[in-house]
Amino acid sequence: MSGRVAVITGAASGIGRALAVSYASRGVRTVIGAYPGDPHDPAETLAQVERAGGAGVVHEVDVRDAAQVEAFAQRALDEWGRLDIAVANAGVLRRAPLAELTDAAWDDMLQVDLTGVLRTLRSSAARMSGAGAMVAVSSIAGGVYGWGEHAHYAAAKAGVIGLCRSLAVELAPRRVRVNSVIPGLIVTPQSSDPVNSLGPAGLARAGADIPWGRVGEPGEVASVIGFLTSDDAEYVTGQSLIVDGGLTVRMPA
Repeated sequence: MSGRVAVITGAASGIGRALAVSYASRGVRTVIGAYPGDPHDPAETLAQVERAGGAGVVHEVDVRDAAQVEAFAQRALDEWGRLDIAVANAGVLRRAPLAELTDAAWDDMLQVDLTGVLRTLRSSAARMSGAGAMVAVSSIAGGVYGWGEHAHYAAAKAGVIGLCRSLAVELAPRRVRVNSVIPGLIVTPQSSDPVNSLGPAGLARAGADIPWGRVGEPGEVASVIGFLTSDDAEYVTGQSLIVDGGLTVRMPA
């Protein structure tokens, strides 16, 4: 993969940061996408990329804004003259019981977690001059399971899978592959939020129900994305790969 160029949204922390660092060790240069309001510092991602021997640039982008996403993808061409890989990882998570799920809350969730994915993949595909690979991050919430008080989040994540399958068919003649990953319970800032997600205590309890015996780490999802965007997965497109330590295949006790 040495010499290739990737764009990653949501790369200030979690899976996005782990992926940028992993790419650095493989010679992939990365545009590190970061939401301006994210409390996590994308400069730390860049520092880790450089410590791994790689090259990258930080680019602020709000995936709600189509013009910003176009500029984000264009940054790869401006910096290095090519774009080979796109990973749509930016997302938000908010708890909202149905009775409190307003149209505005629904629309904002889909703007980031579904339409933001479309914008990222669309702008990137337009700038890939040859074969390429794109991956979007879904979730077991919506991708496999339902999740009470998170209907808008689950709907968006389910939509990501259908989007990737359809784009895989459309872009196959150009040799641009499109896949999605479905993370299970992974220790990220999002899942560690005790208000909108499980929080540290909830994650610790959940680990006991996972056949692997623990929740996952961001690098374990990043490794799968790395595979899907490498030549080792040249004949893999339109697929959704679950990364969950066996959680979704365990028979209930």
